[in-house]
Amino acid sequence: MPAAIPLKRPVKVGQLVRRRLRELKRTPRELAEALQVTERYIAELVSGRRLPPAPTRADVYAPMTKFLRLHRNDLPTCARAEREEEGPSRRRPSPRVRDLLLELCEPARARALSRRVVQKRVGGESPPLDALVVQRLLEVAQGFVRRQLDDEVGIRVAASREGCTYLELRMKLLEFLDATAASLSPEDVEDFIRPRIGTWDLDFETQTMRIVLRTQEPAPRQKRALAI
Repeated sequence: MPAAIPLKRPVKVGQLVRRRLRELKRTPRELAEALQVTERYIAELVSGRRLPPAPTRADVYAPMTKFLRLHRNDLPTCARAEREEEGPSRRRPSPRVRDLLLELCEPARARALSRRVVQKRVGGESPPLDALVVQRLLEVAQGFVRRQLDDEVGIRVAASREGCTYLELRMKLLEFLDATAASLSPEDVEDFIRPRIGTWDLDFETQTMRIVLRTQEPAPRQKRALAI
């Protein structure tokens, strides 16, 4: 099979997928099976109702590239252009999400952050400080989930334990990887962030965060911290 030729210019991810399915005479169902996702996921991606995953999401784009016989850079390039065209979300995290994450912060610092968020809201701080905090905590938790996606056996065991199918649990992980600070739900926080984040702190001047990961009954010196 000759090597795929890169696209000359990016198009919408959904447009590219729809065109290649038609050219290859393949169905959305077959693509969904190749990616181990639901048909609904593919339908939303093709129709444009779903923003394409980040360009770095090899868990989606690698098998999709292989199935659609595309150049390896086509889908990430199209996704990057489409997401940049969409622009950053201006919505803040929901108050409930912010409160749940503030519970993981030292109380005095959490109160100071809450006051600062209220003061800056009027001035239109960009990016909003609460959104910055939530995004950084989200990225740490998403790193764990990306590694979990590589463990098919582990997902199957967890699905059996939780009383759901492998595909249902896999889709739950994928949906969390698609989450942003603005779209993050309280359920996402309880299921994915709080089990992994022990505590966090923020330097207001430098906006540097110190995030301590949750471990099994850690001794103080054994705590792992991530400087972000």
